[in-house]
Amino acid sequence: MDVVDGEMKIEKEYDQGFRVEHEGDDHQGRLLDSSKIKKKKQKMATRCDQQYTTPSPPDLPIKFRKRIRALGGSDIALVIQKCLFKIDVSSGHNRLSIPFNQIRQTFLTPQETEFLNSGDNKKKCSEMEVMLIEPFLRRGTISLRKWEMKKASGSATSMYVLVGQWNLVAWRNALREDETVQLWSFRINSKLCLALVKRKAKSYGYFVEF
Repeated sequence: MDVVDGEMKIEKEYDQGFRVEHEGDDHQGRLLDSSKIKKKKQKMATRCDQQYTTPSPPDLPIKFRKRIRALGGSDIALVIQKCLFKIDVSSGHNRLSIPFNQIRQTFLTPQETEFLNSGDNKKKCSEMEVMLIEPFLRRGTISLRKWEMKKASGSATSMYVLVGQWNLVAWRNALREDETVQLWSFRINSKLCLALVKRKAKSYGYFVEF
């Protein structure tokens, strides 16, 4: 216990998810439930869940359709609509996750699926280099892989990830945590290609394209 300008300084301790504050000589503490501290994060997670489970997401913007047609593309399909989490835009991770349980429809051929399944998930993940149309219609390439993320319980979660140039894509298009994006697939001469669209959710349920 410290005394500063005649006043006692409050000591703070953290124990098993609770914050404990001691004040005065009686050392009587107040417990603050960690759920209150995490309330904001829980609300964010709920909002993100609602966005990717929206029954009827907005269609692909016209400017993207024109761009895809100009490239000779077809078979346009929505892969995923998701809220970006901190880890999706973290330069230290350099990847966009595409969890299996959020994928709206199959976008890979059986041969492509088999190829991505052939990696050992360690140093030799199989990957596909695919064309990516970015939110501002810039055309580049990105690597698609399959990952198995192990949990503390011992079970694993399967997902696809976009890696390689993802940090550059995120920076170039000013992607931020909590933003909603869509990933669309299309084919040019049977070859898989992707398009990334930025969306912004409004309170009345519609989306506005950036």
